[in-house]
Formats: sequence, structure tokens, C-alpha cells
Amino acid sequence: MPDCIAELERRNLTHVVKTVSREKPFLGICIGLQLLFEFSEEGDCEGLSILQGEVKKFRPDRLGAFGEKFKVPHMGWNSVNFLGEHPVLQGLSNGERFYFVHSYHVQPTEKQIVLGTTEYCAEFPSVVVDENIVAVQFHPEKSQAAGLKLLSNFVSWKGA
Repeated sequence: MPDCIAELERRNLTHVVKTVSREKPFLGICIGLQLLFEFSEEGDCEGLSILQGEVKKFRPDRLGAFGEKFKVPHMGWNSVNFLGEHPVLQGLSNGERFYFVHSYHVQPTEKQIVLGTTEYCAEFPSVVVDENIVAVQFHPEKSQAAGLKLLSNFVSWKGA
């Protein structure tokens, strides 16, 4: 996270991202979701503060259904529970599986922006939507047909 913020600043793109994310459809993927928030435990770093909330490290504090310990990073396929409808989710089923690779997760202050959740160590937001912003914790580009559908829907979406 600190390296991403530093590179955005070095290239004078911080203002561009903040402006464009409010004016045009904007898709954040993985750290692209996390960068949108105010603060991250990864490097104790300030984010872009486009959305309110923080990014927290997974701290596995319980065992899985078969007594296994949760590993960090969370890596592999997992289900997303959609909490509502959105044009970017059209044609995707509740419980659709996507590919994840991450050690941190977002905790938005405004819970109404959470459009999808995933269970790993605990339930965490895996899809957020706010006006022209759609951001996902998973990697649609690595998620086969479901990921391609989400990306196709995003490209067709005109924004809020």
C-alpha cells in the first residue's frame, strides 16, 4: 500500500484518481479497492480517502469447519454473497465464486456501500459500490467466466 500511494503521488495521479472516480465509472481491483479508503494497516499508511473506512490485516482467530487454521494470505477460490443488485452484477448468481489473493480487507464506515461479502476468518466486504465506483477484493481477471462477466458488465455500465 505505501508503495502504491507513493507511486501515484510520484506520477501526480492522486488528484486524477480522486476526480475521475467521481466523474466516470471506476473499477478498483484488490489493492485498487483498498487504496480508496482512508487508512491501511499495511505500512500504517494513509489511503486516498475517497471512501470512509480502514483496511485491516486478517487475523485468523478461529478454526475452519474441518478444524483447519486459516492461512494468510487468503489465496484461492471463494464465494461472494451479493447483498443487492447492480448492473455490474447482472447475470451473476449469488454465491458466485471468484479468485482471491490478499492479506488485508476493508472495513467501510458506511455499511450501505457494501454490495458483497465473503467468509474467510470472518465475514468481510468483497464488493463495494458508491456512485460511479465499483471495487472488488477478488481478481475478476483470474476468475474465469464469472470474472469475465463482471468485467464485461462494467465495460457496458454507464455509471451512476
